[in-house]
Amino acid sequence: MLLAGVDEAGRGPVLGSLVMCGVVIDDALLAKLEVLGVKDSKDLTAKVREELYDRIISVVKEYHVIVVDPVEIDAALDSQTLNLNKLEANKTVEIIESLKPNKIIIDCPDRNLDGYKEYLFKRLEHETELVVQHKAEEHAVVAAASIIAKVIRDRKMKELSEIHGLKFGSGYASDPNTRKFIEEHWDNPNVGHIIRKSWATYKNMKEKKSQTSLSNF
Repeated sequence: MLLAGVDEAGRGPVLGSLVMCGVVIDDALLAKLEVLGVKDSKDLTAKVREELYDRIISVVKEYHVIVVDPVEIDAALDSQTLNLNKLEANKTVEIIESLKPNKIIIDCPDRNLDGYKEYLFKRLEHETELVVQHKAEEHAVVAAASIIAKVIRDRKMKELSEIHGLKFGSGYASDPNTRKFIEEHWDNPNVGHIIRKSWATYKNMKEKKSQTSLSNF
């Protein structure tokens, strides 16, 4: 049986892309993933994630990655028909159709597990057993997907930093380097594509800067 797992990295940051990943493996080989020591990417150091990345790829049958840039995220949140959960679900459908597993375990971003599962079913053409749950990284196949997604997101953030010669930290609003970057570059057209403008962090900074400009007029 082909078993798949889907997870994401970068759902919450104000900077950078959301990276989604699905991996599929013959369930007879699942023990090989478990021997590697895969677990939720958030519980591993960057060094360990990098070390596991190639090992995971060598074990799984196939993997599929989708990178959702800030512009697409903003468009979904500004839409009358989409939100972040539905956007993620639509990308999950793309991953399932690509991997075509017999069974798939999905880390669910929505509180309503049944509603999320029904949303997926209505859009799927490939017949598969769907398991939708919170904290699904307890399953090695989902943990493997989370590690690949996280490594790719971190690499892309590093690449952006090197391209633009700027330091913006992890991309999370709690990071001082990230907040400093937004404060200094919130209206910089050269790096605007990095920022999720639908996030409160950006909107608040824009309002603050705009008010400051008006008071100085």
